[in-house]
Amino acid sequence: MNINRNIKRSLRAAIALAGAAAFSNAAVAAPDSDTFINPDWANTAWYAGATLGQSRATIDEQRIRSSLAANGATVTGFSADGRDRAYSVFIGRQLNRYFAIEASYFDLGKFNFNASTSGGGVFNGEAGFKGGSIELVGQYPLTERFSVLGRAGVQDSRATTHFQGNRLNAVTDPNPSRSRAGAKFGLGLEYKLSEALAVRAEVSRFRVDDAVGNRGDVDLMSLGLSYKFGRPAARAAVAPAEMVPVLTAPAPAPIVAAAVTPPPPPQPVSEKVSFAAEALFDFDRAVVKPDGRAALDVFVDKLKGMSTEVMIAVGHTDSVGSDTYNQRLSLRRADAVKAYLVSRGLDAARLYTEGKGESMPAASNASAEGRARNRRVIIEVVGTRTAQP
Repeated sequence: MNINRNIKRSLRAAIALAGAAAFSNAAVAAPDSDTFINPDWANTAWYAGATLGQSRATIDEQRIRSSLAANGATVTGFSADGRDRAYSVFIGRQLNRYFAIEASYFDLGKFNFNASTSGGGVFNGEAGFKGGSIELVGQYPLTERFSVLGRAGVQDSRATTHFQGNRLNAVTDPNPSRSRAGAKFGLGLEYKLSEALAVRAEVSRFRVDDAVGNRGDVDLMSLGLSYKFGRPAARAAVAPAEMVPVLTAPAPAPIVAAAVTPPPPPQPVSEKVSFAAEALFDFDRAVVKPDGRAALDVFVDKLKGMSTEVMIAVGHTDSVGSDTYNQRLSLRRADAVKAYLVSRGLDAARLYTEGKGESMPAASNASAEGRARNRRVIIEVVGTRTAQP
């Protein structure tokens, strides 16, 4: 039984399925909890998942007819079912942003045919494939959430074949089975619903042996989910220490002493800090990079001793690109700064964000120097700080 496949039609369908799944889930992604603020963890995490889809193979009708004809039978009717449901489960380790290694168990389903011959002959067959694989997975990010997937590896599948009917003289063994290693490769798309959860749509090809000496391909079009383990939890906001009243003994007789000047009352203050976008983010990205987190840590340390009433993070861009894209990018960067500050213990209820896009330039966009000054995130803090005596 020779197994073959048309992969082009499946690839187009898988890409369409991935796009539909991604856009239908984009609205449910929570803006604060799902902001991508842990790239170091995400690029080294372990993950697991499962896929479900449809496998497809082509039954070699001509070879079956030839085998029956060699035994004196003429095929008068033939039908075949080369499709079935298939699934896989997998576990993997992210090596870096662009590569991961995966191991999986798969069941490609069963494929069958029914042949009738002259003289009332019947010859039926069924082949199923199960096995495991190990693969190198390449990931190329298109946006913060969308990535193209490519995979290549080795799979070992066990083919179990059963023949039935009164024309079994066309085969030497009616129930052969065989395990054999072969190549596996695939292509697909991944959409991150959050920093830990992602949906995949893929087309994969398995090079298999059908247990009677024929080599062929089984293709799988699948949709699946993957989940990364051990995502760091955001640091909880530090609650103010509870004031405990202290009972004192009755005061002794008054003693005349020099008047003590009371400490000055807390003074309202407003502080504003501007961060260059290049210091916080990579080009065209809204994920705070390690150097940016270090700069924000210094900013948080300077807030100690200050009672914060409200904090506003405002993102700005230069004029390169459309107004709509720049406005969205500036808001995403402001939201990313907020998410990191909240993870450092600041109160999310007092922290607001705005995206101004290119509408409020600090310098002329006609020069590279001016555009660099315009790409920034400004944080303004309003609160009270105890004045120094």
